[in-house]
Amino acid sequence: MVKPHKKLSLTTGKLQIETNGMIKLRLTLLIFITSAGLFAQSIDDPFPVKKMKKDWEVFKDIRKQANSGLYKYRTKNQMDSVYAWAEKEINTSTRYIDFYNIICQVTDFEGSCHNETNLPSKYRNSLRKETWGYFPYPIKWIDGSWRINFKGGKLPVGAKILSINQIPITEITQHLYKYYSTDGTNTTGKRIGIRTHFSKYFRWQYGRKKNFRVKYRPANSALVKIDTLESVSYSDYYRNFNSRHSRPFDQIYYADLKENQKYKYNQLSPSTGLLTIHAFDMGNETSTEHKTYARFLDSIFRNIKENNTRNLIVDVRQNGGGTDPNDLITYSYLTQRNFQENKEAWIQFEKIPLVRHIDSWLPPFFRPLFVGKYNKKFQKAFPLEKAGRYYQDSNSPDHQIRKPNKNAFTGQIYLLISPAVASAGSLFAAMVAGNENTMTIGEETMGGYYGHNGHTAMTYILPKSKIEITFSVVNLEQDVPEKTDQIYSRGIMPDWEVSQSYRDFLTHSDTQMAFTRKWITRKGNPDAHTE
Repeated sequence: MVKPHKKLSLTTGKLQIETNGMIKLRLTLLIFITSAGLFAQSIDDPFPVKKMKKDWEVFKDIRKQANSGLYKYRTKNQMDSVYAWAEKEINTSTRYIDFYNIICQVTDFEGSCHNETNLPSKYRNSLRKETWGYFPYPIKWIDGSWRINFKGGKLPVGAKILSINQIPITEITQHLYKYYSTDGTNTTGKRIGIRTHFSKYFRWQYGRKKNFRVKYRPANSALVKIDTLESVSYSDYYRNFNSRHSRPFDQIYYADLKENQKYKYNQLSPSTGLLTIHAFDMGNETSTEHKTYARFLDSIFRNIKENNTRNLIVDVRQNGGGTDPNDLITYSYLTQRNFQENKEAWIQFEKIPLVRHIDSWLPPFFRPLFVGKYNKKFQKAFPLEKAGRYYQDSNSPDHQIRKPNKNAFTGQIYLLISPAVASAGSLFAAMVAGNENTMTIGEETMGGYYGHNGHTAMTYILPKSKIEITFSVVNLEQDVPEKTDQIYSRGIMPDWEVSQSYRDFLTHSDTQMAFTRKWITRKGNPDAHTE
């Protein structure tokens, strides 16, 4: 989904001395763990309020001490209010899934696309084995409605869903938003999670259902129909998802891309080029893949300049992120200004707090022995202390002043964006969108325009529930100009909002690309239609 984390986990280093007693202990633990695995646990099982309260206090301590993004988009009063809500909910909750839902709601409220709340593996494995209770079909947001995204089922492809089990679909999706965190108050990005995991999210929120009574309107019809669908297994839903109608159009987002699939350039006409970048995960400056990408950029932009290409479409609609400096080197070919990765970056702590709860195979009493080197790395990267925050200084590579490439493009840029754009993808897109020679087309991105929490991710385990909570600890202010039409807590807002039409959904056609090329034609470039 998003930029691969530089994830902190205390799993490096090995104890060199191992006694026979320790070997026996490991064998005993292995037998115990294997035996425990025979007794499947369900997210619907009872979970004591006492344990919820214990984990809740640990959760709050972790967020307050380690998460620099806690108050990025919310005030202290707002966070205190949602905490008070959560504590009331805990007092009336009885099941494991109730507590998980509370943690998801609070985590999502913070507003970071790098926030994750994961069930322990034993619960995830239990869900995968469930043989009934799941809504059978994937859905997708098309033309302002949630529609059936499956062909050959009981409901026709493209049918508008109005309600399920008498619950309006707008209410259902509002409840499901909490399972897919996005930057700030953005909601368009949450549709990415729902189009993928709708059935699983529905099960988490409403429990397993034998049947689903669906009120819907067939495409291009005013007639409202009601049908009852039998539930399917967890695995059957995902089989249906992998056979979804929209797969030919959107599979690139889910694919494990090979190096030669991540980017490409097409000369659409003598005056118009198309640069497509699906991902920035090509390694850092030392990697062979990054060096290959750098040569690719140098070659195509030299040709663009020599050929006097006047229009450049930059398509990052499937770009969920990647690694530095691939985003930055690309921007150097699309700007005429000096720039840096960010204007400001800071963390919340001098030493990693609450080490005993960090995700690690090490027993808690051993972890302080290994955390020292990580603390030294943080202290070196964030040496400036100001009012309890620890900032990067001018020596940081993130603050390096970068110059435009000598072959940087100077014509008109058409930037194509979508809700899938996040992390390094949205950092790059925000910088390009800030150019005076850029027109941005598409839909609001998942990632923020002005900044985000990113870079190093840390994972903690709540002691009683074993719920895994992950967040990125570096609070970043991106090097972008202020825009009057850009809300601070939102993703990149397009100059022209264009989404896929229903007709194009049926035929797997690209509404946004067609709009862009027609716009170029209207601007006096008749050759833009030439393939």
